[in-house]
Amino acid sequence: MKERLHHMLDLQDRLNRQIDPNWLSAGRAWYRAIWTEAAELLDHYGWKWWKAQPRDLAQIRLELIDIWHFGLSAELVRHQGNIETAAEALLQEMTTAPASEAVDFLAEVENLARHALTERRLAMAPFLALLAAAGSDFDDLYRIYVGKNVLNRFRQDHGYREGHYIKTWDGREDNEHLAELSAGLDTHGGTMAFEEELYRQLLARYPGTSGPAG
Repeated sequence: MKERLHHMLDLQDRLNRQIDPNWLSAGRAWYRAIWTEAAELLDHYGWKWWKAQPRDLAQIRLELIDIWHFGLSAELVRHQGNIETAAEALLQEMTTAPASEAVDFLAEVENLARHALTERRLAMAPFLALLAAAGSDFDDLYRIYVGKNVLNRFRQDHGYREGHYIKTWDGREDNEHLAELSAGLDTHGGTMAFEEELYRQLLARYPGTSGPAG
């Protein structure tokens, strides 16, 4: 688990540096990203009693992964970019977080948002409870995170920050293409091979590209 946490923190640092080489000292409000993503999570789960709202489990999982991205970033800032100590801290929190047998999904989302607003970091107990309620575990978290990290790097390589990126291809958002491609790839060849093949297949589907960016 610690090795995978270390890898995810390293990937997050690389992505953040791609966007801003000085991201650690930029004072970004990662906690704000967490609680606003929590609101999106609520919408995918459904909370409006006055209208029909289909529950989108796949999108719930992806929103949790987005929250994890921001939580990793906040943790790296808290530990001044030291991946080793950040991994140790996350491991300690994950292994000591109380297990929840019956999860009140909406209440746990609010706990997550409240902690982000007051402590300005990710609350591990409600996050893990929400992950379990979505039918996922740490292995799923790792696999989906790596896939979403590849997509985020792909977006940056194709003009996401500048506003040039095309998010919908063939009538589907890139997240949907990601989920389909990830499900069809073998992860037994190693994480690096998985990352490279996923990027290659995203590139093959992306409109107007015929080879690696740059």
